[in-house]
Amino acid sequence: MKLLLTGANGYIGARLLPVLLQHGHQVVCMVRDARRFSESSEYTDKITVITGDLLKPETLTEIPNDIDAAFYLVHSMGTSNTNFYDLEQECASNFTNAITQTKVKQIVYLGGIVNDEQLSVHLKSRRNVESILQESGIACTILRAAIIIGSGSASFEIIRDLTEKLPIMITPKWLQTRCQPIAIRDVLFYLEKVLGKEETYNKVFDIGGPDILSYKQMLLTYASVRKLKRWIITIPVLTPKLSSYWLYFITSTSYPLAKSLVDSMRNEVVCKNNDIKTILPHICFSYREALELAFVKIEQNSIISSWKDALNAGLLTGDFMNQIKVPINGCYQYKVFVEFDRNTQEVKNNIWSIGGIRGWYYLNWLWVLRGYLDKLFGGVGLRRGRRSPTDIRAGDALDFWRVLLADDNYKRLLLYAEMKLPGEAWLEIKILERNGKNFLSQIATFRPNGLWGRLYWYLSMPFHLFIFNGMARKIIHLPNL
Repeated sequence: MKLLLTGANGYIGARLLPVLLQHGHQVVCMVRDARRFSESSEYTDKITVITGDLLKPETLTEIPNDIDAAFYLVHSMGTSNTNFYDLEQECASNFTNAITQTKVKQIVYLGGIVNDEQLSVHLKSRRNVESILQESGIACTILRAAIIIGSGSASFEIIRDLTEKLPIMITPKWLQTRCQPIAIRDVLFYLEKVLGKEETYNKVFDIGGPDILSYKQMLLTYASVRKLKRWIITIPVLTPKLSSYWLYFITSTSYPLAKSLVDSMRNEVVCKNNDIKTILPHICFSYREALELAFVKIEQNSIISSWKDALNAGLLTGDFMNQIKVPINGCYQYKVFVEFDRNTQEVKNNIWSIGGIRGWYYLNWLWVLRGYLDKLFGGVGLRRGRRSPTDIRAGDALDFWRVLLADDNYKRLLLYAEMKLPGEAWLEIKILERNGKNFLSQIATFRPNGLWGRLYWYLSMPFHLFIFNGMARKIIHLPNL
């Protein structure tokens, strides 16, 4: 089938794309800025990228006429604009006006469960979008989900922030509200399987996992999975506004998103229509299993979650990994950005040769000391070295790092720390070209786990100042092996 995928750069869209490709579909990815979309794989001939802004109907003329089905995966929940209800209505209207000019036979929309009588503005908006799509005259398949559990999703990140940071929580009463979470993998299963299935045309389905839990139970289950002791006390005095500020300051979400989430969390989001199970029999992951998959399989990286399974199956090339993004929520970063005149390939060779016998270029004795300390506390230390002095690829061990990405074309190396840390750490080194000049970009990212994690970051800042600046200079100037 030839499919239109709106929101291809978004959380769901980025994960859905490889699933659609693996099932043999041709995909037209619609994005607002094509520069943010990058792919190169065995499936390149099955992907077309077009630009279009749903708030600007004049930009939607590139939508092909011969598409068979379209995914509508656009929403404005996290926008700072207070009129996101109107924005979503305008986007949906412009979409339907454009899509009705094509030969499309089916629209697939992922919305929210709206079974409560008094809905939040966010959930009212989702239902309003449903109505607009249904009025288009095109067969619509509406999937309604509650909280989606997957690394990188807003819900998962908030659950993680709250549980990791707070041993004792004084929480608002909406933590007693029930919901029915669903794993991202199950959402992707349903989105792909309803394509072309006429039994799902012009129907609405609730999709959810096997567990019905309160938000309090979800936090405590997360704590159990992470082997953390947590105590939660709910009180009735926190107003929605205070609850939004509480969520905003404790977690790393934006205030508009926190406000939308708090507003929606007052609504019970539990499946009532289970007809999808008859049409598409499927055993969904439990909430606990979804959490474990988020940590074991996707290591807090939303794009890795999509492409990693395919790479393991040998279906996609490593170039797909160029879309890997380091988490931002709840993270600290130290950045070094240096202009250089040397040949970029020579500088890239030094990046590719870092670690192992050659060391970390600057104040290497401190890296060695860190390796001994890591071993002392049960970590891997520096004993693993590297597979080759000059060759490096995704999946390699590099001292106490794991290589997530080694992209020759984009000259980008991304490492994930496997040392003992009170948190998680990433190190990204890449070469950029800006206005005809070359720059070395080096970003150390750390996501702390509680107070000790924050203390660790601030205590290590003086070392970062010397080590990473010195390392950047050496990468630029050292001779190649």
